[in-house]
Amino acid sequence: MHTPKVFAYLKQHGHTFEAEIANATGIATYDVHAALSELLAQGEILKCGITRSINGNSVATYQLRLAG
Repeated sequence: MHTPKVFAYLKQHGHTFEAEIANATGIATYDVHAALSELLAQGEILKCGITRSINGNSVATYQLRLAG
């Protein structure tokens, strides 16, 4: 449901955090997470690794998979 909007945000903004997508788009964090999981399963995006900690929780970043 929110997957196209999340994909469009990543396409426009590049490397970003799940929470940043949620804040910018107004989509609930759990819905952003579900959309990112779907995009990961489709091979459309990459999970780039754990890059920072928020309140003791590790947070991953995401970006589009480059064609080629």
